[in-house]
Amino acid sequence: MRTVTDWLGGLSGPVVYAVVAALVFAEDALFFGFVLPGETAAVLGGVLAHQGGVSLGWILVTVVGAAVLGDSVGYEVGRRLGPRVLETKSLRRHADRIGRAQDLIRRRGPAAVLLGRFVAFFRALMPALAGVSRMPYRRFLLFNALGGLLWGVGFVLLGYFAGAAYTRVEGTVGRTAALVVAGVLVLAVLVHYVRGHCREHAREQEQEHADGDGDD
Repeated sequence: MRTVTDWLGGLSGPVVYAVVAALVFAEDALFFGFVLPGETAAVLGGVLAHQGGVSLGWILVTVVGAAVLGDSVGYEVGRRLGPRVLETKSLRRHADRIGRAQDLIRRRGPAAVLLGRFVAFFRALMPALAGVSRMPYRRFLLFNALGGLLWGVGFVLLGYFAGAAYTRVEGTVGRTAALVVAGVLVLAVLVHYVRGHCREHAREQEQEHADGDGDD
């Protein structure tokens, strides 16, 4: 991620805002989250804000605005194309997870839009599913805006304060120790994601077992 940060840091401020906004927007509007999670762009924006390359206030506005707008475009795509949007080649192999997302919308309604904002796969897909289900746009927009605000501010500040912590450690005990701290932070994030994946897999196994018992 440092290489990407260095590359972005070499760009002018307006270009940085545009790149970060495009990545966050594309995740929700065009399902690019399967390739590059928008949270990565949000965190990078926070790191660059700490380095002084961009304004913290403006990167917050950029990320939140792009998140809300991207969700709205994703909603409109789902509303206009209907179930056909789920029949694309890139989505067919995720049929089980899409089914869970649809079930979440049925059970939680617009709150699913807020909850889905914090799960990478659901974040990229939930707006389109809300459109497919014909959820009233005003209700969708309310929860979409709230989720975009909480998510955008949270991940940008995560990058900002992580950058600040790295700078403090590097200046105090040297570059090697700073890299060790950074490595520990990365490891902690990886452990969090792996544990989440294991829990999800366990739920899938339980569901399959329950379905099998039901068939009997």
